[in-house]
Amino acid sequence: MNDATELTWEPIGPGPWANDPVHFPRPVTRYWSETHPEAFAKGTRAFATYYGLLLEGLFTSYVNGFAFNQPRPVADEEVPPRFARAEEVIEGKLWREQLREWDEEKKPAAIAKHRQIQAVDPASLDDDELCEHLRSCRDHHAAMITQHMTYTAGAVIPTGDFVAHVGEWTGIPAAELLGLLRGAADVSAGGSDEMQTLMGIATDPAAMALLESDDDPGAVLEQLRALPGTSGAAVAGWLDLVGNRPADGFDISEPRVIEMPEALLKAMRVTIGGRDTGGERHEDLVAGVRERVPEEHRAFFDELLGEARLMYRLRDERGVYSDIWASGLMRRAALEAGRRAAARGSLTDPLLIVDASVDEMCDLVTGTGGPASDELEARGEYRRTHSAKDAPPFVGEPPVPPPDPSGLPPAPRRMMTAMGISLDMLFGSSQAEHDEDRLRGLAASPGVYEGPARLIAGPAEFGRIQQGDVLLTPATTEAFNILLPLLGAIVTDNGGLLSHSAIVAREYGIPGVVGTREATERIADGARVRVDGTAGEVVVLG
Repeated sequence: MNDATELTWEPIGPGPWANDPVHFPRPVTRYWSETHPEAFAKGTRAFATYYGLLLEGLFTSYVNGFAFNQPRPVADEEVPPRFARAEEVIEGKLWREQLREWDEEKKPAAIAKHRQIQAVDPASLDDDELCEHLRSCRDHHAAMITQHMTYTAGAVIPTGDFVAHVGEWTGIPAAELLGLLRGAADVSAGGSDEMQTLMGIATDPAAMALLESDDDPGAVLEQLRALPGTSGAAVAGWLDLVGNRPADGFDISEPRVIEMPEALLKAMRVTIGGRDTGGERHEDLVAGVRERVPEEHRAFFDELLGEARLMYRLRDERGVYSDIWASGLMRRAALEAGRRAAARGSLTDPLLIVDASVDEMCDLVTGTGGPASDELEARGEYRRTHSAKDAPPFVGEPPVPPPDPSGLPPAPRRMMTAMGISLDMLFGSSQAEHDEDRLRGLAASPGVYEGPARLIAGPAEFGRIQQGDVLLTPATTEAFNILLPLLGAIVTDNGGLLSHSAIVAREYGIPGVVGTREATERIADGARVRVDGTAGEVVVLG
């Protein structure tokens, strides 16, 4: 494939398009670039309409495999009804209705559908049935991408609203204010009913002996699953919940957790053994901030904090229980297609299939055509050897600042301000200058930790992570939290204070510095570093 310097960056359409290195630090597969854009736009249109935002939606397109996003303003004739809707949302706190819908309808239905697909063994299907299954998995994946995006505003607007108001009253930095949300998103620390049940095997000597054994990790997992009684059921229940999630990212190029048994066992040992998440008591943190709020605003402060904490878990839940799981199921079906194509001699390696489109997968399964191994290998090599740093920050017309919401009526002004702050906290990296051995990013999670930096470009390298390492990576996604118990601290190139990396660092109680822009280029793998998540600095010690 072409070197990045040889690529052309043609405008996708009118207006500026911004590179998204937070969610897509690497180029995507052909499958993803065909599946994602329409489903993504559909979901963003839904949340913009629901919340009365002055946006038509957010749109994504792919240039040379890289993701570029564009927000589009709503049509003029839609402005008055959006103003009215914003007033309804604020007056009725209608994000609560979305949370009720999520908890009672959408999340249970999604889990049921995931489990229904998961119960189908792709290896048991004939070739035509497998092609039908591939398309069914693709359609389900697209629906889950839409679902993920539909709940985005509900997940972030109450948080942005809280930060906007309290920041204005007190001048307290957003990073400190976000610390008051810690503990409100159990899912971001890997929490689930199945995880709570799994913790019970700590009292089973046979289970713990297996967990600590040096036998083949895959065999150990199967033996744990096969244990009699409650221990085996607990392991099976947890693996059935998380096993088909990608270890990181959203694309089918990423291995599922179950494909990484060694890393999975390491994380299980730490989780079941327990870890001290430390930190100042939540009540004390809240009291300290509340004292700095003018007395006339304290009742409103309590209300804003309550709404932000109520909705905070939706930030990660909407991904973990929607497209994260669906992506892993699509990959499982694709790998069976790759196995058959390799057995037929159409592919030299079953894993090459992840770089095919669904139609190409079916052609390879049925022996009616499809790309050659060399072509798929070239696509995969391009993905593995390029990163978002090889792409320009924008394509198309020069970027323009977002509209100033200060002239809007109160309700839409409040809504657009909250959304704008939230988007900045999702995507905005630090612009602070670095010194030779000191990098500056965003103070995502407080505390100081010293340890070896483990430079991880992607899930294929997760096996190198040892307990106590400092994760050094471009970015992480919701899927990554299964492996986070191993870490002493997190440092990323991309993302802001509401990026996944920042949220999970806070929930796990480990220091985090995000949005450094250059950490993965300037810190060598294995270097000893000091991560100061309070100051937002990373110092290379040697």
